Amino acid sequence: MPASRRHHRTLAVFVNCLGVMAAVPALPLTAPRAEAATPPPAAQATPAAQAAAPPAVAARATPIPTGMPAAPPAMPTTKPAPIQLTTPPVTVAVAAAGTPAPGYRIQVRNAGPTPVETTVRQELPAGSRATAVTGGGRANRPIGSATANEVTWRLRLPARSTTTLNTALSGVAQGQPVTAPTCAYGTDGTRPYDCATATWTGPATVPAAKVTAAPAWRRPPVLLAALAALLVVTGGALWWAWRRRRSGPPRAATGTPAGPNRLAAGVPPVAGGMGGPADRGTVYPRPAMPAAAGRRRRPPIWAVLGVAAAVLAGVVGAAAWTATQRVAAMDTTKQPTSGAWVGNSVTGPLGVPLRENAFEFTVYRLACGGGTQPAASPGGRQCLATVGVRNLTSGEQTWHGQLQRAYLPGGNWVATDESATRVANLGRDVFAQPVAAGSRVLLPLVFTVHGDDPPKQLELRSGVFSAGVRVDVR
Repeated sequence: MPASRRHHRTLAVFVNCLGVMAAVPALPLTAPRAEAATPPPAAQATPAAQAAAPPAVAARATPIPTGMPAAPPAMPTTKPAPIQLTTPPVTVAVAAAGTPAPGYRIQVRNAGPTPVETTVRQELPAGSRATAVTGGGRANRPIGSATANEVTWRLRLPARSTTTLNTALSGVAQGQPVTAPTCAYGTDGTRPYDCATATWTGPATVPAAKVTAAPAWRRPPVLLAALAALLVVTGGALWWAWRRRRSGPPRAATGTPAGPNRLAAGVPPVAGGMGGPADRGTVYPRPAMPAAAGRRRRPPIWAVLGVAAAVLAGVVGAAAWTATQRVAAMDTTKQPTSGAWVGNSVTGPLGVPLRENAFEFTVYRLACGGGTQPAASPGGRQCLATVGVRNLTSGEQTWHGQLQRAYLPGGNWVATDESATRVANLGRDVFAQPVAAGSRVLLPLVFTVHGDDPPKQLELRSGVFSAGVRVDVR
């Protein structure tokens, strides 16, 4: 056999061996003969063993590698579910009474099949007092307040019943709208079942006097403009008169023919001049003398300075009046709503829905101290606010506890005490769950303050760049 053919055969055998070795791991493993053998008669006679045999064989089977990576296991989603809305056992409806004095009609309904004990609280505006209360309610002073500013009822509502309560107030300004929010709480007095609010405006509110604008001749800008125009016109008239007086009578035009030609042209002779007696009998008329070029007159310096002073006085006066009006129209108590803020900041009292960029906030009540609030830190005092939050957007919205603030009379502020708020909500973290689109949640927020003075204002917002709303609670 030639040497070249022996080399080719050796190479072919070597390549075939490599192919076989590479293909061996991909082949399915065959079951051992002992496992493939027929089971003993005892196992064949037992139906349970026969039923359990196929899963065992399937468990011992080895999957055939396909060369494709296996799909990753499904990972559970980490997005928290939105707050679930549940129908409260007690609902509240408030309507303003059509009476000359502020009055309200409160309906508390128990839609459940069992009786429910509840505490109903109605907040009274600052400076008002309750003159008539029905249903066994009484006006009292909550802890942390110097005046009686709420009416409280302790009710036991029968199953599927509606209880109507009435209140009448006094001590408010005539024609001023009065808002009195009402909430129904559980037996502990911290977790609200439901809240509602109504604003009394009176049966016939006297319309406010319409302020008419001053006539044009009494407005400062018009007066300043008229004065400037008068000064300009006066200065121009004086300058024109002075220039006319200095110019004198008009001179004769140059190139007028002399002698007979002057008479032929219809120009009367002038004594002692061209065409006078000295020109009579002259064969050759005298050449016309060129007239002296007139110098251009300039206005006097006093006229220029007077007109400039008048214009400057008018401009300065108009600018000063405009700046004064703008400064007077500025609201020094309003928070900044331009720049990085989104939306406009809104301020209102208790019980009035206030809208911002994404949420509508309604603060129904704020109470400080008491044994029903969570335990406060040493030297601190708990203030519990009942807040309603409505999502106005078409998607889920989250909010943060550190953005909700309570402002103290001295100007300092404190953020939400998230641990105490979680305790007040039965261990639920209300800031970890988003608010569903179009839904409304009612929950307590806890603020820990230091000192004896309660907060005077709450600031609530949906996001970092939201202008937010401010609620006057005192």
